[in-house]
Amino acid sequence: MNAHVRHMTLAVSTAVAVAATGLALVAPTATAAATAGASLPFSSVEAESATTDGAKIGPDHTQGTLASEASGRQAVQLNAGQSVEFTLPKAANAVNLSYSVPDGQSGTLAVYVDGQKTATTLPVTSKYSYVDTPWIVGAKTHHLFDNTRALLGADLPAGAKVKFEASVPTTVDVADFEQVAAAATAPAGAVSVVDKGADPSGAGDSTQAFRDAIGAAKGGTVWIPPGDYKLTSALSGVENVELRGAGGWYSVVHSSSFINQGNSAGKVGLHDFAVVGEVTERNDSSPDNFVNGSLGPDSSVSGMWIQHLKVGLWLTGNNDNLVVENNRILDTTADGLNLNGGAHNVQVRDNFLRNQGDDSLAMWSLNSADEGSSFSNNTISQPNLANGIAIYGGTDITVQGNLVQDTNALGSGIAISNQKFADPFFPLAGTITVTGNTLVRTGAINPNWGHPMGALRVDAYDSAIAANVNINDTTFTDSPYSAFEFVSGGGTGKAVQNVTIDGATIDGAGTVAVQAETPGSAKISNVKASGLGAAGVYNCPFPTGSGTFTLNDGGGNSGLDTVWDDCGSWPQAK
Repeated sequence: MNAHVRHMTLAVSTAVAVAATGLALVAPTATAAATAGASLPFSSVEAESATTDGAKIGPDHTQGTLASEASGRQAVQLNAGQSVEFTLPKAANAVNLSYSVPDGQSGTLAVYVDGQKTATTLPVTSKYSYVDTPWIVGAKTHHLFDNTRALLGADLPAGAKVKFEASVPTTVDVADFEQVAAAATAPAGAVSVVDKGADPSGAGDSTQAFRDAIGAAKGGTVWIPPGDYKLTSALSGVENVELRGAGGWYSVVHSSSFINQGNSAGKVGLHDFAVVGEVTERNDSSPDNFVNGSLGPDSSVSGMWIQHLKVGLWLTGNNDNLVVENNRILDTTADGLNLNGGAHNVQVRDNFLRNQGDDSLAMWSLNSADEGSSFSNNTISQPNLANGIAIYGGTDITVQGNLVQDTNALGSGIAISNQKFADPFFPLAGTITVTGNTLVRTGAINPNWGHPMGALRVDAYDSAIAANVNINDTTFTDSPYSAFEFVSGGGTGKAVQNVTIDGATIDGAGTVAVQAETPGSAKISNVKASGLGAAGVYNCPFPTGSGTFTLNDGGGNSGLDTVWDDCGSWPQAK
């Protein structure tokens, strides 16, 4: 999705002005929220928590800085020869590390275990970083980090010390340590791509071998043995077949456009291999995606490692009943996954996404409505432009149990929006359920608006909200600006209405708990807010005179009893 442009300008002031809201202040009651996010096979350790002779940077929320794009908004900068040493929280034999090097540079990180240098090195490069998207108003050079990985060559116990020593100036963000299982073996009766001529050394072009294996295995399984395979053009005609590898650390397909097809009879399975591209910039006219188009009905995607592509899955056409689960999607220059209209009963669950150049997960009801689909229990970290999760139109959509952290610019942790971008667009309809999500350090300054976007935004951008929007049991932690935002991002004062909020814990927000900027209303109950930077509520509809936003007190709220009453200024984040 493209970023948001809003024609709204308001002066920013440091003045503090608060008054009573009339919302009752009551004693907090416990709101139990289930643990949000995916069940992940690795343990992440932040570099700023490790031992280093480098320099710690951050926290910072300034668009375009290294710290602002880092996990936790902090990282460690190493000069050549400096190092950072992690202590393993659990046994591991592999690492994936988020890093950045200066533009135009590349090098390595030498790996030491318990003080002894190993034969393992991690390559680092700026090749996939420093993305510019000048057609997105408000974007700056972004996508400053990248991910690099290696098997460590030994099973290391919990407590082992793993050190990375830089050969060039390197910023280290976070390390994911993992105990990777042995490579899987071929399923009985599967057709091996190697038997069809594929080259597991990665030197030769294996495209035709993959096509031949898919053609021979219709109704069965294509086996991708351990190795590296180069594909020079996209696959099509993929239907009624399963492609299965030995695991995402072992079977690696090098392709910048893996499947590109407008339709499929369906029943496609993509399981347990990696697709790693060579996409270094964002070209929206090119299908530089893992999947572009349709997998057909009753398909599934699981256990995939998807990296260095424009979009992980850009899904159009018939993808009814598709399940996308337990995948890793890293370092995409645009969305991680986009249900681009007509998605029926698609379930996207238990995935890990890091370092997207646009919305990490999106539904965009263009041409026809997405209906009955869900994003559940995903972990999303560091989208560096736009939102963690964005729902642009659609009917009876569910966003449940997700963990979103560290959004950077032009976006929120979760956006529920009628921004259409193009026609024909199908606005939000039916019931939109947003429940049990956790948002950590989400929300960002929108330079086009001149003020911030909240951690969870309901946006009547191009049309009034007519759907019933039910937002339950949300946990906000350290929101840099507001927690809830109600807005008409097009600056035309469309109404946000039919919103019910029941249950939220707001533990720190830089400005306010509720940022209301458009006419409409919401019923709000059982919201417990503390650590607010300016006031409980900002309530100044734009354009001036377009109407009022009414917060209906459902009871059980605390921390919302003051309002920022100077609509000529914006509260400064604290």
